[in-house]
Amino acid sequence: MPHSATSAPTYPADLLARAARIRLACFDVDGTLTDGRLILDDAGHEAKSFHVQDGQGLALLRRAGIAIAFVTARHGTVAERRGAELGAEVFVGIKDKRACVAALRARLGLSCDAVAFMGDDVADLTALADAGLAVAPANAHHWIAARVHWVTDARGGEGAARELCDLVLTAQGHVDSLLADGTAT
Repeated sequence: MPHSATSAPTYPADLLARAARIRLACFDVDGTLTDGRLILDDAGHEAKSFHVQDGQGLALLRRAGIAIAFVTARHGTVAERRGAELGAEVFVGIKDKRACVAALRARLGLSCDAVAFMGDDVADLTALADAGLAVAPANAHHWIAARVHWVTDARGGEGAARELCDLVLTAQGHVDSLLADGTAT
C-alpha cells in the first residue's frame, strides 16, 4: 500500500473488514514498538527507544475505545513504564503469548476476530495465528512476514505501530472526529 507523504494510504477491502472488527490491539515490544536493539549499561540497566508517533497512535486508539496491550517475553521496567504512560495493559516475561492474549480476550469478552496482534519474530507466532488481524512490521523475520495478514511499510520502532493504529481508526470511521478534535492525547 505505498503512498506519498501527502496522500492517505489505500487499503484492500479485506484488510479494512478485519480492522473494522478490532476492539483490542496487542503489541510485542522489542522489534515492534522498538527497533529491536537492546541497550544495556555497565550496571545492566536497559534502555529502549520508542517512536513518539507510535505512542500518539496508541493514544488515539484508546480515545476511540479500543483497548491496547503490550505482550513481551522480556522482563524489565522500560516496557511497563511506556505502557503506563499510554494506558496500555502490560504483560512482561510472557513465554506463551497466545495464552496471555486469550486470557485477556476472555476477560474482555471478545472473540479472536476482535483482536489485532503485531509481532516480528517466532515468539509472536502463536498469538499472531489466533488474531483476527495479524500484522508485522517491515523488518519482521521473513518466517513471520509470510504468516500475517499485513506487513507495514515502516520498520519496528519507526512508525509501524502507528500504521496499524491508523488502519484501525480509518476502518472504524474515527479519523474525521479525531482530526476535528485536534487535541494532543
